Amino acid sequence: MKRRHSDMENGQDKQSSGSEKRTTIHDCAQSGDIDGFEKLLQDNPSLLNERNAIILQTPLHLSASNNKTEIVKFLLEWKGYDKVDLEAKNMYGETPLHVAAENGCNEAARLLLDHGAVVEAKTKYGMTPLMLSVCHSIRAEDCSIVETLLKNNADCDARDDEGMTPVDHLSKIQENVKLRDLLLSHQQERQDKKLLEACRKQKEKINALEKELSNIVGLHELKMQLRKWAKGLLLNERRKAVGLEIGTAGKLPHMAFLGNPGTGKTMVARILGRLLYGVGILQTDNVKEVQRTDLVGEHVGDTGYKTRKMIKKAEGGILFVDEAYRLMPKDTCPSDFGLEALEEIMSCMDNGKVLVIFAGYNEAMQRIISSNEGFSRRVTNIFKFEDLSCEELANVLHIKMKNQAEDSLLHGFKLHFSCTVDVIAELIERVTTEKQRMQMNGGLVDIMLNNAKGNLDLRLSDDCADRDELLTIKLEDFEAALRFLPQ
Repeated sequence: MKRRHSDMENGQDKQSSGSEKRTTIHDCAQSGDIDGFEKLLQDNPSLLNERNAIILQTPLHLSASNNKTEIVKFLLEWKGYDKVDLEAKNMYGETPLHVAAENGCNEAARLLLDHGAVVEAKTKYGMTPLMLSVCHSIRAEDCSIVETLLKNNADCDARDDEGMTPVDHLSKIQENVKLRDLLLSHQQERQDKKLLEACRKQKEKINALEKELSNIVGLHELKMQLRKWAKGLLLNERRKAVGLEIGTAGKLPHMAFLGNPGTGKTMVARILGRLLYGVGILQTDNVKEVQRTDLVGEHVGDTGYKTRKMIKKAEGGILFVDEAYRLMPKDTCPSDFGLEALEEIMSCMDNGKVLVIFAGYNEAMQRIISSNEGFSRRVTNIFKFEDLSCEELANVLHIKMKNQAEDSLLHGFKLHFSCTVDVIAELIERVTTEKQRMQMNGGLVDIMLNNAKGNLDLRLSDDCADRDELLTIKLEDFEAALRFLPQ
């Protein structure tokens, strides 16, 4: 314990002029002279938070440390223009609650807490009111002030500047079984509550994760990896909630997405941004999508500036580099600045400020992975986006219809009950070629939906007034839509 108040420190601020001694507002606060106190304050409201000349205590400090509850209540309910400063600190960094706690002034402490006093306020030495109350309770053999603070959620695990908890202070001064049991019981109760709250939050985040993953068709390996990352991070939150000390997170999981256009690489990157932000890997869900033209300049010096600018915009989130293979020309070309942009990106991947996802065709991306040592060392999570099967395309179509944005052309529309996943899958397999599906993948779904909506508009009569018919896309609309596919 850093200090104890002497009688002089406890607030006496009296002049030594004998019979001519003037009674100050601090005298009244300490003695409990409510009439004198009210008169002085009403005559001069600026005295409300006046500090004395000894240790810079306010009237609230003095009344609280002497349990003069009538004055404490008067100050807390003061209706003047200014408000009493509940968190005013004396020269030792103690608030009124601190001095009430260390002097065992239970009623004053209750009043302060009821009016919002911070129970975890710390002195210059990191002491909380609970730590100070432990010393009083041992001396007075009365635990009531400790019980009051605990009922107001005082933290038994808080540490002062020497790293000591309230329980440590108890052991340092004197063993007291009753007080120790009280502190340890409350400590366990708080830990149980923290664990329950951590479990509740974990369940919410896992449910949110699964909802997002339900919008990703296929990609089972990627989904499994996401679940693994999320589960590990959320369990770490639970471990911290019960006071366990664990290591900090490692490097960001930089990735490469390999696959043909339309396989969902950009969509998955956006979902990843939300997921990794939700579980604490990223600081923001921002996904900055860039291509070669956003990074590479035409003159010497331009590329570094442009690339660093894009990296800065992506900080805290994801830098998604689409068609990343274009940064590495097939043949050595001294005038090509793509390699400079790639090196600039890789140099930022170790600082933990941005997660980088490189995306592109499978074969072209393999060329970068195999020929650039820095790339293969930093990008340790490589996911292959396979071409979508007919059934997967049908699932994508259903998911897109369910998740149409308000500004979308198809917002408010629905599928006819006959347009099941199986039926749409059979239609796609029957009408399209494997080459068409491989070249378009998810793009095929967008064409189908847009063309089907156009066919719906074309086949409806001008005087159609059936609300359901106006908004329902039928199988015949999809059949008509697929006739217009590029060969």
